[in-house]
Amino acid sequence: MKKRKKKGSLYTYLSIFILAGVLATACLSCGDDAVRTERNKNALSYEDAETEMDSMLKKIKVSQVTKPVLDIYSDEVSEADALADISTFPITVTGNGDINLEIAAATELSAEAPDDWMNIVAQNFNKAGYMLGDKKVTVSVRKITSGEVVTYMKAGVYQPQLFVPSNDAWGKMLQSSGIGTIALTDRIAGNTAGILIKKEAYDSFVDKYKEPTLSNVLDATLAGDLTFAYTNPYTSSTGLNILTAMLKAFDDTNPLSSTAQEKLLEYQKSSPPVAYTTAVLRNQASKGVINAMVMEEQAYINTPELADYVYIPAGIRHDHPVYTFDYCSEEEKNAAKLFVDYCLSEDSQKLATEKGFNRHDEYVSQEPGLDGTGYLTAQKVWKQNKNGGKPIIAVFVADISGSMSGEPLNSLKSSLINASSYIGSEHYVGLVSYSSDVTINLPIGQFDATQKAYFSGEVKNLSDGGSTATYDAVLVALHMLAEKAKEVPDAKLMLFVLSDGEQNGGYSLDRVTPIVEGMQVPVYTIGYNYSDKNGELKELSDINEAAALNATSDDIANQLRNLFNVTV
Repeated sequence: MKKRKKKGSLYTYLSIFILAGVLATACLSCGDDAVRTERNKNALSYEDAETEMDSMLKKIKVSQVTKPVLDIYSDEVSEADALADISTFPITVTGNGDINLEIAAATELSAEAPDDWMNIVAQNFNKAGYMLGDKKVTVSVRKITSGEVVTYMKAGVYQPQLFVPSNDAWGKMLQSSGIGTIALTDRIAGNTAGILIKKEAYDSFVDKYKEPTLSNVLDATLAGDLTFAYTNPYTSSTGLNILTAMLKAFDDTNPLSSTAQEKLLEYQKSSPPVAYTTAVLRNQASKGVINAMVMEEQAYINTPELADYVYIPAGIRHDHPVYTFDYCSEEEKNAAKLFVDYCLSEDSQKLATEKGFNRHDEYVSQEPGLDGTGYLTAQKVWKQNKNGGKPIIAVFVADISGSMSGEPLNSLKSSLINASSYIGSEHYVGLVSYSSDVTINLPIGQFDATQKAYFSGEVKNLSDGGSTATYDAVLVALHMLAEKAKEVPDAKLMLFVLSDGEQNGGYSLDRVTPIVEGMQVPVYTIGYNYSDKNGELKELSDINEAAALNATSDDIANQLRNLFNVTV
């Protein structure tokens, strides 16, 4: 495997998520009425929450920067520089042969049981002692989503010897991006992707719409008869598959036509939230937020808690084709063929079947009629339409208490500045910092070149000291959002809190929870060196179903960059 070493702080990737969220989570607010939870139903009304907030604000000491610092020297950040190091994607099998091939394998093949078929086959292959001439051949396996592989390879920072994506769309995308691919087989472990519908919802759906097709699922969602969610089409193979199938359903003759794009825009205005992973979908389903979702068949088979769902194959097959590349040596290409043959052996295929693959062999791919460029364009079409055409109003709340002194605050500053270039000029951004007291560093304004320069200047000007009045700052930021929303009434509101620990001053979480809940503003929290993954930051995010991230977890940079990818 050939790779370029990347540099960058963890907070660089954090801020990419945060600023990406300004765009990406627009779609998280779509269809709020359709997916309200029981807890939300019992919350304060927006008006009552705003009244209570105004009363509480009277007891908070708030200052405002009267002359924000203007920074005219901010630099653009390249895609390659924004990527986390490839080592953040774990090696699950390590080979040590004279010829060792790195395999970039889809996560349903390279994770923990039952999603470990490739790991077991690779280990067995390495033990078998295959030779090319007098050289021992082994393989190493990297657990990485198919979309991640395409992103890293297109950026020129990753060159595996073998790529095993979930479906062939990713291989087509690489080819269209100028990367010479060589298909070794179009199927190594058969699978399909499709739609899951909860049994009781499925019965009423079929009674009304008759055929369980994707087109009818979309119609039922728009009519409020289903709440259907799909995954991020930049990293999720199922998400990309279903997105392109949706576009084809909107215009059977040309999935990328203006008609298809307009219908996607209309759909996104009322659809349930996009999910960044299948795990998020399962969590939403368990809470009753959705009753229909996308999933691969193998995952469905291996998830007992989904037994009360009906599975409907859709789109293209997910048969895990295998690719090697023009840049590989002839020796590596020959070794790759040895490994593919081993994977296709009777014993390996029997194991694949035991792991939930090789079902629904009779299902024929419903091709959207797209080449690699078409798939890349479909992703861009989604990105342009996913928020339903509505702007975002976001406030970033930065912890500058004494515990953030030194590297944490310096990392926060540099990463926020670097990532600010990825906020679209159609959105609105403000900045609040806090320690014992709260400072409005930058009032909310449209993120044009001037606002961006002020944002950069104020971030650079942050200094540490004091205790941690987190929820005082949350209230101030919520008030800013509410006031700006009066000027931009159709916008989506969201809040991002960066902190390294629990609140130890000002209002408590219990005190502000009814207000956050009543205003229905998602609060995304990012904990830096925060050991309690189930602590107050997570509780704050859980109020309105937002994400809570821990900057010390091994894969946080990858998660954040995923969100960045879907918004640029």
